[in-house]
Amino acid sequence: MDEEYDVIVLGTGLTECILSGIMSVNGKKVLHMDRNPYYGGESSSITPLEELYKRFGLSDSPPESMGRGRDWNVDLIPKFLMANGQLVKMLLYTEVTRYLDFKVVEGSFVYKGGKIYKVPSTETEALASNLMGMFEKRRFRKFLVFVANFDENDPKTFEGVDPKQTTMRDVYKKFDLGQDVIDFTGHALALYRTDDYLDQPCLETINRIKLYSESLARYGKSPYLYPLYGLGELPQGFARLSAIYGGTYMLNKPVDEIVLENGRVVGVKSEGEVARCKQLICDPSYIPDRVRKVGQVIRVICVLSHPIKNTNDANSCQIIIPQNQVNRNSDIYVCMISYAHNVAAQGKYIAIASTTVETSDPEAEIEPALELLEPIDQKFVAISDLYEPSDDGTESQIFGSRAYDATTHFETTCNDIKDIYKRMTGTDFDFENMKRKQNDVFGEDEQ
Repeated sequence: MDEEYDVIVLGTGLTECILSGIMSVNGKKVLHMDRNPYYGGESSSITPLEELYKRFGLSDSPPESMGRGRDWNVDLIPKFLMANGQLVKMLLYTEVTRYLDFKVVEGSFVYKGGKIYKVPSTETEALASNLMGMFEKRRFRKFLVFVANFDENDPKTFEGVDPKQTTMRDVYKKFDLGQDVIDFTGHALALYRTDDYLDQPCLETINRIKLYSESLARYGKSPYLYPLYGLGELPQGFARLSAIYGGTYMLNKPVDEIVLENGRVVGVKSEGEVARCKQLICDPSYIPDRVRKVGQVIRVICVLSHPIKNTNDANSCQIIIPQNQVNRNSDIYVCMISYAHNVAAQGKYIAIASTTVETSDPEAEIEPALELLEPIDQKFVAISDLYEPSDDGTESQIFGSRAYDATTHFETTCNDIKDIYKRMTGTDFDFENMKRKQNDVFGEDEQ
């Protein structure tokens, strides 16, 4: 422990584990500590089921009907991976894919007027969908063709739209799309949580819709992937990567103090010893005096004995409730997975509803999602504060990560990783930096 490291990382959340993996691959000497006895921090998967009951302060133990406790791996933070998104790219470049197995999520649904509809995933589905009328479908199809052909480097594809000036609201007007289609496009395809995007330049939205359709094109059922045994497998995969490149891991290690000299971090004190470092990465819980609260998220974990109604008995799906449909400012999300992903006992389903808190009664806010899930065998309610670092870490060399937001995928987490990387190294993040070196010295080649 009494050694000098380039980087010390506190907390084994996904953000921290990916960064320690990248730093190790790039030849940095890394020490990674966590005060918890398990990997994953806020983004861990809890097993056995008894542990989840304890964690949420339930005095009784799970009933017999829940099956074996160790068959459960319950995510605390519900998210899926975009098949063509940044996290999958990180997994591929680092070859962490060799430690994980993924399944495609079976469908994405959107809520409209109290009912749920499948988000059309092909042109044929779009034309057959009940989400819009006949003429609307033609206009929507034209819009999708425009987006698919759009190339920000080729003005011939702009059709009179200026990607950096024209607002998305004007693009919708150009294609004469109605409110329901706008809701569905902005929230179920571009995956915005609020409507702020409407008055911003359209490039970002067009790229988000492209990401959705390119992700969808990879597997066909939905654009989302989910790892077998739960999201807690992701941080562990990147931790293995870091360890292969010489990173040192210590779980169950209390952090007594972050040691500073002249306002700069020089080490971390734990159980009377100090490990020295030049830079520090950590999640907000390790630096309460260097973060600010930017909101709250409510997440309700629901155990069900049935698939969700009107989802064609899918064993995994996502449901988006656009804010307009329930008079809110931000969307409500449901992520559902099941025994098919080795996260629940046979015949059981886990649905997690989440949204950004807007009132003093968060449980009432999430009610529209819970109504879709009835009957619920057991629910676990968590309301979490959202923190972000209050400075960029240039002076102190302490780089805090952001709390995991209410989005249903990891794109924002990857943006945070790229942002921290840039602040730490002074250079833009490049996926090439994540590639394993040829002929690994640590002998994983023969596997």
